[in-house]
Amino acid sequence: MLLSQLYELKHFNLVDGPLEWRDALREGIKPLVADGSVESEYADCLIKNVEEHGPYIVLIPGVAMPHAVAGAVGTNKEAISFMRVKEPVHFGAEDDPDTTATVFFTLSDVDAESHLVNMQRLAAVMSNEEVIDRLSKIESPEELLEIDKLVGDE
Repeated sequence: MLLSQLYELKHFNLVDGPLEWRDALREGIKPLVADGSVESEYADCLIKNVEEHGPYIVLIPGVAMPHAVAGAVGTNKEAISFMRVKEPVHFGAEDDPDTTATVFFTLSDVDAESHLVNMQRLAAVMSNEEVIDRLSKIESPEELLEIDKLVGDE
C-alpha cells in the first residue's frame, strides 16, 4: 500500500504543544536523526527553503511536506517521517488555512528519482479527503497501517 511504502513506523511523531514553524521542522526530523537517515543540520536546509520560498511546503490546507533538494546537506538515506501536531503550525497568517498544517510528511531523498517518486506517492495520499481527515486525528503509528487500507493501490 502507498503509506507503508513511504515510511517506517519508527518515523512517527505526535506533538501535543504549540510549535513555531521552525521548531515544527526541527521536531519533524527527530525520528530521522535518531536512526541516522539525516543529520540535525538537515533542519537548517528545510528552514532556509521556507525562508527563501515561503510556505510552499503546505501542499493542501492542513498538510505540509517539508523537503529540500535531493542530496541536500545532512541527508544520509531516503526516508520519510510522519508527524501530527495537535495545535496548528502557522507558516503564514494565523487565519490563512492555506499556510497552516497539523500533518507533516518530512522527506529526505538522496537522488532526484527517489525525490520525485516519493512526492508522487504522497500526492496520491493527499488526493483522498477521508485519508487526510483521519491523518489529522491520528494518535499512534499503528493507525497509519489502518489508514493505509483506505489508500489502497491508487
